Amino acid sequence: MRFFPRRSAASLSVLALLLSGSPLAARTGDAPATAKQIAPTGQAQVRPWLYENSDVPIDPAWRFGTLPNGLRYAVRRNGVPPGQVSMRLRVDAGSLMEQPDELGYAHFIEHLSMRGSRHVPDGESKRIWQRLGVTFGSDSNAATTPTGTTYALDLPQATPASLAESMKIIAGMMTDPNIVDSAVDAERAVVLAEKRESDGPQMRMSDASRLHFFAGQALADHAPIGTVATLTAATAAKVEAFHQRWYCPENTVIAIAGDIDPAQAEQLIKDHFGSWTVPGKGAPLPDFGTPNPKLPATRVVVEPGVPLGLTLAWLRPWTAHADTILYNQDKLTDMLALQIISRRLEQAARGGGSFLQAGVDQQDVSRSVDGTFMTIIPTGENWEKALADVRAVVEDAKAAPPSQAEIDREYAQMNTALSIQVENADTEPGAKQASDLVSAVDIRETTVSPDAAVDIFRAGKPAMTPEKILDSTRRLFSAGVFRALLVTGKIQPGLDAKLAAAVAAPVKAATNARLADKAVTMDDLPKLGPPGTVVSRTPVALQGMESITFSNGVKLTLFANDAETEKVRVNVRFGHGQQAFSPTKPVPSWAADYALAASGIGKLGQRELDDLTNGRRMGMDFNTDDDAFEMQVVTRPADYKDQLRLFATKLAVPGWDPAPLARVKTGAAVAYDAMSRSPDAVLGRDLNWLLHDKDVRFRTPSRAEIDGLTPQAFRATWEPILASGPIEVQIFGQVKAEEAIQAVAATFGALPARPDVPVPAANKAMRFPPMSKIRWSCDTRATRNRRPPSWPGRPPAASTCKKKGASSKS
Repeated sequence: MRFFPRRSAASLSVLALLLSGSPLAARTGDAPATAKQIAPTGQAQVRPWLYENSDVPIDPAWRFGTLPNGLRYAVRRNGVPPGQVSMRLRVDAGSLMEQPDELGYAHFIEHLSMRGSRHVPDGESKRIWQRLGVTFGSDSNAATTPTGTTYALDLPQATPASLAESMKIIAGMMTDPNIVDSAVDAERAVVLAEKRESDGPQMRMSDASRLHFFAGQALADHAPIGTVATLTAATAAKVEAFHQRWYCPENTVIAIAGDIDPAQAEQLIKDHFGSWTVPGKGAPLPDFGTPNPKLPATRVVVEPGVPLGLTLAWLRPWTAHADTILYNQDKLTDMLALQIISRRLEQAARGGGSFLQAGVDQQDVSRSVDGTFMTIIPTGENWEKALADVRAVVEDAKAAPPSQAEIDREYAQMNTALSIQVENADTEPGAKQASDLVSAVDIRETTVSPDAAVDIFRAGKPAMTPEKILDSTRRLFSAGVFRALLVTGKIQPGLDAKLAAAVAAPVKAATNARLADKAVTMDDLPKLGPPGTVVSRTPVALQGMESITFSNGVKLTLFANDAETEKVRVNVRFGHGQQAFSPTKPVPSWAADYALAASGIGKLGQRELDDLTNGRRMGMDFNTDDDAFEMQVVTRPADYKDQLRLFATKLAVPGWDPAPLARVKTGAAVAYDAMSRSPDAVLGRDLNWLLHDKDVRFRTPSRAEIDGLTPQAFRATWEPILASGPIEVQIFGQVKAEEAIQAVAATFGALPARPDVPVPAANKAMRFPPMSKIRWSCDTRATRNRRPPSWPGRPPAASTCKKKGASSKS
């Protein structure tokens, strides 16, 4: 079973993680604490193929079947969006099935299959689907992973004729793809170009991570893209041989979810795939290997332009498990144990410690490894201190069980995340359901209804004791194979030895990592004034939508409706947004998205607000629009009134904790250094500014501006903005109109009337530069020993890229 989406393991694109957890990001809501007993279903029942080795409740919305040739399928009705039918076809044919001289063939076949088949002229399938309203890349796509290839089609406004035509095309792509020398030669150029274009820092780090963490296993050197040598040597005969071994009915699963009668979908599968046969038997799955303890435990990778980062991995052999209720409850206990550690690490990072960010999760990677992966972003250059401090937090977690309050905190958050899936089940798109099912097949697990997932989780709560959490923690951080990878942008002598010594050094358990048990309630928020009064109320636009004005000038746009069950969208627009700033005078707007939300409310800091909103669907996303600043969130009927109070008190009594600003400054400095060391990064840093004719509101701040920003200067910029300008509250969703108006009156209506400052005309102007040629160059100190990238027909000098000014107008 898959309870929550997971990020990919061993990822070292650590900068993307920077401050990704907004201080109150997408908190999830309350649910009853009682758990009903989950009994294995239907002991005498013949269980569908997905549930053969499982006792979890069968999702009744799916209709399962197996054709005589071995192809398995699952179909269901789903009307989100209306008229659309989504299909996912997965084949157990990934890069791990390739022989050494076939690297890249699974992905190559994906490309060839999308061109068409022997029954559809080359390229004609794309034109047919385009006539049926399909957009390639969004509605039609394919992806190859180490363990399989998945073809996706979302057919809008599907009709019996368009469905039959589409199934005919897809069946031909699987059974008789156009694998001939002319097609192979044509697509080879495309695949090689894809490989060239992906050959950047992220790909090189991905390759290095895979080679290190999975050394001794097939996954280490079986990237789906393949190698130039194997792709160049590919012939139609060789590719066809791979296709014959792996593209067979028993290796194929089809999932269809959409606005269609399941019986009709089932018949389409039978009509178009029932006659599919292949000579002989398909090849047995190869042995993917197990982690090898004899290979090096540490590695240093130097990649210019990449921020300093560490990944630690505790690796265990992956084994197939019966996807039972007990197995899933144990997995959830493991997840809870790791969330406790991640929260402790986050609290340490917020306090301005040696690391900017650190987190841990468990991943089953490509049926090759069951691993615990930890990522660390040091605050500065002292990665050894960051590593030691993170290890100390883990050692403390292994030494003694967590408090019951810590367990309850994480349980509440997980419980509500699952509850939201129940609440939103009626608006879950068919495309997601089809994708989830084939993903479950890929990892050899099952899928259950949102209700069943919640019930399984709650039934496991009694076993989530402090002692059980301690056992999980010790097991997750104990392994026969431990590996560590350090990525740096600078060449430094002796780093390999330093890393080996750092991970081998004894570690003492931290004494200050555990979070104190605090009780924080809405009563701890600053008090607001008496409720405002309504001075006007008029219908607008759509039927049922209203515009309400309060005595202090606050406006409410209200659309009470039941279109989305248990969803309430709250958007607060205030002030003048980007227009509040001068196009020529820099201000610290770049730090606001994180630092403003994280700096607290009144005397409550980020930690207290976390506790206040934990287990509820509340948040505080802040962003700057062209003509207004915005705080927005998707909440629920039970939480939206408190969400309004949270937003209102943020404007009325903002906190100014300097720690979030210090954190975002550190992250911005790390990012700036990385953005100066490669052509693509420099372009990304400056392009938006140049496209707006060097308007400073669109400029990445300089390193001097980042380092020079003080808490006093930040507050001086933002305090008057939070206290002035018009306010419009927008509430759309499942609310009662009268209650919503009263809730706004008691929060935003209770604020004092706000002064407004007219926007200068210069601030409203949007400028664009004359067409010109601009030359950049990047900081080559870290890259001077690397051969610069080149493209056919382009002189080497064209790859330099530091901005030198406009020239050669054209």
